Amino acid sequence: MQTITRKPYPTDVSDEEWAFVAPYLALMPESSAHRVHSLREVFNALRYIARGGLLWRQMPHDLPPWHVVYQQTRRWIEAGVFEALVHDLRELIRIADKRKAQPSAMILDSRTLQSTPESGARAGYDGAKRRKGSKVHMAVDTLGQLLALRVTPADEQDRAQVAALAEQVQKVTGESVEIAFVDQGYTGESPARQAEEHGIRLEVIKHTEVKKGFVLLPRRWVVERSFGWMARFRRLSRDYERLASTLAGFHFIAFVCLMLPTAIKALAASG
Repeated sequence: MQTITRKPYPTDVSDEEWAFVAPYLALMPESSAHRVHSLREVFNALRYIARGGLLWRQMPHDLPPWHVVYQQTRRWIEAGVFEALVHDLRELIRIADKRKAQPSAMILDSRTLQSTPESGARAGYDGAKRRKGSKVHMAVDTLGQLLALRVTPADEQDRAQVAALAEQVQKVTGESVEIAFVDQGYTGESPARQAEEHGIRLEVIKHTEVKKGFVLLPRRWVVERSFGWMARFRRLSRDYERLASTLAGFHFIAFVCLMLPTAIKALAASG
């Protein structure tokens, strides 16, 4: 296995972080004869791509070759390792915050990402945002940590995704969620019924009648902050992916990067 000695990048995992994520990422033994490059270096390279927003072929020469990182990333996404990591990290963070491991409430919302030539074939036009691209529908807990995610063309309505998101959320939380806070884009009998079929009550947080400047809406600001966290990852500033599954995967990768330091601190504090 090739080992590279190089100057560290700011996106590199710490020893403690690597010890936590390594068992999730090792789809085959680290000592396997088929492994040429260090798995830790491959993961560091993926983090570098996610943060910097580079093309795969722009991978720095002191990191593993781009095609190696790309192929391993596809394997990780298809195996669902980042979803598993986000799930376990979320539990650790919630317990450290003296909350139950599984949430009883969630917040739903979406954001539209501008399409690129790579993603244009599946793009739709969002008339409200006046933007052509993909819409990322997210469900987060009350701490803003990712529960479930769905990618659609931008012309699909938010209210039409409630059933799919509710099903995903109840699956990963063990049917613990009882209420979902949403904006006025989810009003109507259909989304309420979709949520109710999965044991969730939909509560619409409305804008105040008279708005002067920015208004911080109860509960609703949490998911907006989560979207702000995603803006720190330049790979997610637009939809650069050919596959919707890759775009979804990069959101889970971003949350892993954000949640890891908090979870490691929580573990260290607990002894």
